[in-house]
Amino acid sequence: MALLKPPQKSQDTADQDLLGLPASTALIIGSIIGVGVFSLPYSLSSYGPISLLAMALATVGSLALAVMFAVMSRRIPADGGPYAYSRTAFGNSTGFVNAWSYWITCWGGNAAIVVGWVFYVEHFINKNGSTGGSIAIAVVGLWLPAAVNLLGVRSMGSFQVWTTVLKFIPLIIMSTFGLFFIHTGNFTPWNVQAGSSNLSTIGGAMAICLFSYLGVETAAVAAAKVRDPKRNISKATIYGTLGSAAVYLLSMIAVFGILPTTELAKDSNRASYSVAANTIAGGTWAGNLMALAVIVSGLGALNGWTMICAEMPLAAAKDGLLPARFAKLSSRQVPAFGIISSTVLATIAMVISYLGSSGSTVFTTLVFMTGITAAIPYAFSALAQLKWRLADGEGSSAARLFRDLAVAGVALVFSLAFIYYSRNTGSGHSWLVVWGPFLMAGGAFLLGIPVYLHQRGRMSQPETVPAYPADL
Repeated sequence: MALLKPPQKSQDTADQDLLGLPASTALIIGSIIGVGVFSLPYSLSSYGPISLLAMALATVGSLALAVMFAVMSRRIPADGGPYAYSRTAFGNSTGFVNAWSYWITCWGGNAAIVVGWVFYVEHFINKNGSTGGSIAIAVVGLWLPAAVNLLGVRSMGSFQVWTTVLKFIPLIIMSTFGLFFIHTGNFTPWNVQAGSSNLSTIGGAMAICLFSYLGVETAAVAAAKVRDPKRNISKATIYGTLGSAAVYLLSMIAVFGILPTTELAKDSNRASYSVAANTIAGGTWAGNLMALAVIVSGLGALNGWTMICAEMPLAAAKDGLLPARFAKLSSRQVPAFGIISSTVLATIAMVISYLGSSGSTVFTTLVFMTGITAAIPYAFSALAQLKWRLADGEGSSAARLFRDLAVAGVALVFSLAFIYYSRNTGSGHSWLVVWGPFLMAGGAFLLGIPVYLHQRGRMSQPETVPAYPADL
């Protein structure tokens, strides 16, 4: 199948079943804003308020990625996004590595999202945080969105729009009203990591912050499910990322300013946005409403990422890079095998992590692992853009060439930085915990070797990159 032609709808798929601009933007926002930002203050408390600077830097890198993907999606509106770009630029072997890496990001990310989601569910039940209860809650959180996705694209799109609307409400409240309850004294000490330089602390915190921005590429990955992809993917990517970045930065400033770092670090305050809401309102009702909103938000993120978990291997399977079962559609025109297998892997990763560590370490380790596996296709996408734009020469104006090269350069630097800093640093951590994210990512990559060896004789040849569009 020709990868670089705009994805063709089957005759059985009506145009209204595809995602328009609102639903595509909701997919971006819903995938970016899950529970990552709501769990960040607790996860970042070991670094201190300096994490706000790390969040700002992560925002710069994420906006660079968003602009880059918006431009690349208009040139290659192909299903698979980063996978399609790397394969077209560097061939099937690199394409397989990126497809496999991104697939790990998807199901590993769902495992991390559901762990953060459990923090807020346990605001109401399993308050003692028993491991068995946490695992049971997480299983429900993973398989409910899988069931929604199996019902079809229309159900998934509607669910995504409504959960996105609901999740924005508490973030907007915290980003505006919450700013009036900041105590500047809570921003000191600035760096609470003993013996760690500001640069090292910022790097470690920034790697965690990246997890909250995973999803800037999801509309490009799901190009086959988007109506008028050349127009809608680029707009949805920019609109969704800008909207998410605004509420992220302001709400994080508010939470760190409302609660001292020592309070954020307590296990009893893992649902930090709920604790901040209670502090503002002087009771428990506000925190309960906040927790309910985060629970809805998490389900929306899991819903969107479950679809992406199946779309990436679907695109790769069409090109022969992954087994054909990933490309088979159910009677509801969804890649059921990809949805189910990804949810099974996310469940296994979640259970193994819970059995070996505390909730906070589980979340951080999974976050770092998915940061590593996401940064790889991000970096290769940036390299593809640099390669193509340098080869274009006079195919576009000097201003556009400079813009694209500069944006891709920033995206590449940040991607490599995210990989470098993805370690569980901190006092008291064993070697296994510190390098756990790399070990987990490496183990997941090893599983791909027999798949690659089995598929390499079945891979179709990628097409050449299209000319630079005149309207970019």
